[in-house]
Amino acid sequence: MEAKSPLNNKPEIIVRETEHSRLTSLALAASGRDLDVADELLGELERASVVLDDQFPANVVGLGSTVSYQTETGQVRTVTLCYPGEADIERSMVSVLTPIGVALLGLAPGQSINWSGRDGQVHRLTVESVECKTASRMT
Repeated sequence: MEAKSPLNNKPEIIVRETEHSRLTSLALAASGRDLDVADELLGELERASVVLDDQFPANVVGLGSTVSYQTETGQVRTVTLCYPGEADIERSMVSVLTPIGVALLGLAPGQSINWSGRDGQVHRLTVESVECKTASRMT
């Protein structure tokens, strides 16, 4: 029996059908470049509830969503989740192929998640608000 770690207790997440397919391909292609993050993304996609795009809740983090979250230190950050080619930290555009991007995917306000940063430390965040937009470059 596998021991429970803080990373094993994760909230339910929801992902758009079109994003699920594209993100699965993206994670498989990225595996050689960043195996840990790609594997984490694949794991999140595997456990996600997949819904049709037109049934995706407006308050759930998807690609193109702007999300405000609180860190375990109480700091509030606002970022927009995007594909890797659109990432720009100066504009608060965070790639879904980063540890924080994977952690945010599919969450709704009030949900919290533990995630492992590139530094190997376990962090915790709580989503405060989500502004949902159609994901860029969906086609």
